[in-house]
Amino acid sequence: MPEYLSQEQAFLKCKKQGRFIAIEDVDTEKVKSTLKIADSDIESANLIKSNISNQSIQWNSVYKLYYDALHELSESYLRFDRIKIDNHQCLFAYLCEKHPELEFNWDFFEKVRTKRNGINYYGSGISYNDWKEVEIQFNVYIEKIKKEIQKKI
Repeated sequence: MPEYLSQEQAFLKCKKQGRFIAIEDVDTEKVKSTLKIADSDIESANLIKSNISNQSIQWNSVYKLYYDALHELSESYLRFDRIKIDNHQCLFAYLCEKHPELEFNWDFFEKVRTKRNGINYYGSGISYNDWKEVEIQFNVYIEKIKKEIQKKI
């Protein structure tokens, strides 16, 4: 498992590696499309949630769908900074570092990112309790970033 980096350490590492890529224009149509996709991910996750037991392995799917929505929205929001970032850790480091006014918590992003990587790359599963630990914060962050995007469109 990779070593934990603070927000500042991750930001500086990503900057040094050239992970923050400047883009020319803000494609608002792509941003609008991404909003719809994120909403669809959440809707799908909520359908799954309403039809599974606490012991179900499908909590992995719920977690990943919420994570994907948060990631997609974060990426879209940063398009207004005219920046593209293809690395999730760097994306969240930039978001937290450059937008402190949003009051996002770096440790939350790292927690959900590493849990999601555990599912995708290490075969680690998500339990109902794992989901319940992050559900409220996922919803708060997703709603907050959606509102911020709507203000910019």
